[in-house]
Amino acid sequence: MKIENAVVLVTGANRGIGLAFTRELLAREARKVYAGARDPAAVTLAGVEPLRLDVTSPDDVTAAVERASDVTLVINNAGIAQPGGFFAPDSEDVARRLFETNFFAMLRVSKAFAPILKANGGGALLNVLSVASWVNGGELAAYSASKSAAWSLTNALRNELAAQKTQVLALHMAYVDTDLTRGFDVPKSSPEDIVRRALDGLEGGLHEVLADELTQQVKQGLTAATPSYLPPTS
Repeated sequence: MKIENAVVLVTGANRGIGLAFTRELLAREARKVYAGARDPAAVTLAGVEPLRLDVTSPDDVTAAVERASDVTLVINNAGIAQPGGFFAPDSEDVARRLFETNFFAMLRVSKAFAPILKANGGGALLNVLSVASWVNGGELAAYSASKSAAWSLTNALRNELAAQKTQVLALHMAYVDTDLTRGFDVPKSSPEDIVRRALDGLEGGLHEVLADELTQQVKQGLTAATPSYLPPTS
């Protein structure tokens, strides 16, 4: 789909990748950009419409549908992470909290806006996923598991929404220079680069964007003799 003249909702739009999406959407002449955030006062970018949207709140999602009934593109960007493995004492509580935002909220928003997209000609969903959808080394165990579930959800949505001509794009990337990764001493892409590649892929009709070299290597390695999700052999 084309960004020019589109009406877009971005969840988690007040910072990081979400903020980069809103800026690039305006630069590409989207007609309207709803910037969803738990606290709309945190949305300070000129030219967007702040929208109160805690994606874990069914009431907020319902209210967002009523207000943003002209949407043609939904970017499911809101997500959270927490370091730690599955043998940490609080791992079950952490997993439930991360799944509520990273999986169930994506499902909730997608279900709520699918009829809106259909009514407005089909449009598109863009789901922000991760290279962690395919690999889980235990450092971000619950986060990786939630992104694996979100990848599966995205694949299902793509098939279920095909009849209404809704494009569904999965965006995968490794570390991006945002607040979420501030404590990680690793190479990082800029949010702006990731967003440009995502929107280029969307406009090109793609179903999946692998937005950096590491992500491309990991995806290619899934079918290697020693798949990329397994520990290397000694």
